[in-house]
Amino acid sequence: MTFGPDFSLHAGEPTGFEAFMATFRPLIPIPGLLVILPLLWLFFRTTWRELDEDAHRHRGALLKEGRMDHRPFLALVICAVVLTMQEYFGGRGYFDTTFRPMMAKYELTHPNFFHLLRYDELYGFAWWSGTRIFGYVLVPFPLWKVLFRKDSLLDMGLRTRGFFAHAWIYALFLGVVLPAMWVVSREPDFGTYYPFYKHSSRSWADFLMWEGMYFGQFFALEMFFRGWWLGVLRKSFGSGAIFAMAVPYCMIHYGKPYLEACGAIIAGIALGSLSMKTRSIYQGFLVHITVAILMDWLALRHRHATPVDFWPKDNTLLPDAIASDSVAHVIEKTAGMTVVGIALVAIVFFLVRRFVRDRAARQTA
Repeated sequence: MTFGPDFSLHAGEPTGFEAFMATFRPLIPIPGLLVILPLLWLFFRTTWRELDEDAHRHRGALLKEGRMDHRPFLALVICAVVLTMQEYFGGRGYFDTTFRPMMAKYELTHPNFFHLLRYDELYGFAWWSGTRIFGYVLVPFPLWKVLFRKDSLLDMGLRTRGFFAHAWIYALFLGVVLPAMWVVSREPDFGTYYPFYKHSSRSWADFLMWEGMYFGQFFALEMFFRGWWLGVLRKSFGSGAIFAMAVPYCMIHYGKPYLEACGAIIAGIALGSLSMKTRSIYQGFLVHITVAILMDWLALRHRHATPVDFWPKDNTLLPDAIASDSVAHVIEKTAGMTVVGIALVAIVFFLVRRFVRDRAARQTA
């Protein structure tokens, strides 16, 4: 099911910024792409070169032996089948027409078994999240191990070695992404689009259950696109595997705000290149969930709808605005201090580690 903005919630004339965005929105991504794509080339050109050299050697060895690489054929067919089934059977619309009637019928004889009236929408998102996890992880990874027993699943972005050594890239990416996210958050449809689960504002229980599902499908998405896809195709396509992956990754964002869908082009290339540089999906996953939770948070803040109570009291979507803003202010202050503390600890850790390493190098010299 496509989640679209509800423009009926807006009133009054648009501001100057909103009018500018509405008029020039189709063209806004073009200069951004012209600036960011060359920067990505500068940052990742060595990684792309290494991938292409590995692919040339791999294909050359296969040609010399008279063999054919069946990985592209099988991987792309699996990808097409997974994405097609998710589009037709993995959405909330399919859940509403297939499973929800059965749940409602069962609850007639077992009252409050599912608490369907209270958590109806959340069940739909549980189906959506579950089908993503199943399609992105539980289908391709075991199937690939059956088809190619010598291929290591850990080589598909799942190794943790070197994680801390590349942590600075995570901070760098956030420094680039957060300003762009601020621009996207100023769009008129942003506040009504996020979070997808509209009852997130009803209680912290709703918000946390939704974010748990959201994060789960994000991890599965990273495993599929930046882990499995690139892991099985990099030797065949070289750096081209990254750009091929960016196409369907952008397309799964159709239905979201226009600038976000355009941003997915950059995100697909950048996160794919990051995965190949670090041989790990974890930095990209952290970037993804950081942006995701901030998008949800900013949307709730724009509506003065940060949750107040932990458990839902009723089906009211919006809490008291004053109480909501007060809670949000405390959380933002605490989160800010926590982030600064973690950053300081990380800096001290890296400085101490470097000092110890340099000292050991001098002693052995």
